[in-house]
Amino acid sequence: MLAAESEQGVGSVRLEGKAAIVTGSATGVGRSTAVMLAERGCDVVVNYTRSETEARETARAVEQAGTRALLQQCDVSDDRAVRAMVAACQRELGRLDVLVNNAGTTHFVPFSDLDALTDEIWERIFAVNVRGAFNVTRAAAPLMRAAGGGAVVNVASLAGLRASGSSIPYAASKAALLNMTVALARTLAPEIRVNAVAPGFIEGRWLQGGLGERYEGSLAAVATRTPLGRVARPEDVAQAILALVESADFVTGQTIAVDGGNHIAI
Repeated sequence: MLAAESEQGVGSVRLEGKAAIVTGSATGVGRSTAVMLAERGCDVVVNYTRSETEARETARAVEQAGTRALLQQCDVSDDRAVRAMVAACQRELGRLDVLVNNAGTTHFVPFSDLDALTDEIWERIFAVNVRGAFNVTRAAAPLMRAAGGGAVVNVASLAGLRASGSSIPYAASKAALLNMTVALARTLAPEIRVNAVAPGFIEGRWLQGGLGERYEGSLAAVATRTPLGRVARPEDVAQAILALVESADFVTGQTIAVDGGNHIAI
């Protein structure tokens, strides 16, 4: 191997002067990831579906970090809208090097309540969490290849590994996303690396909204049985995403659990 190849690696991304799309970046993990990318010199497409006010706050934070923010409203389950978003990225930012498929949705339904799982719930969760990630990756791949390659990180969940979480369709969708991560890593190599992160319990409004008054008690219970002594914060997940983008030059088709060791606790 030539020295230059050894230093840069296959599919590595140095972020100064590069561009990224972060889906679902109005709040939480998506916002933290967008800001961390900007702090490393990367322009960012800030994507949202409904949370325009919060997305504008993310865009301002990106710009305050010294890079460009391109605000794009787009439901990732809509392939036509996805292709328009990627076209806007090409037109306005001129390239695409990083894709973070963070957009997701769920319904909080007890696993025991099978009759509550309507066709509409199943279809919406899979449309966003699985087909949405596929739509964006498919649309983004040619632009990433034109820029010389890059990295995709899918935001999955421990629910996909443990068949747990907010509902059976959600867990199944995240398991499908992990499977698709491997398939896309194989398909898009060698120019594009595709990996995933699988967070556990994350502080923030996603679980606050779903758990309601049970939120604080659940947070404390999970922290107690987690080896690192707390639950994840959005920035913890963002750090893992950035590591897969910047530093894991020879890693593809892999999933990193981001849960403070909760899944290994006895």
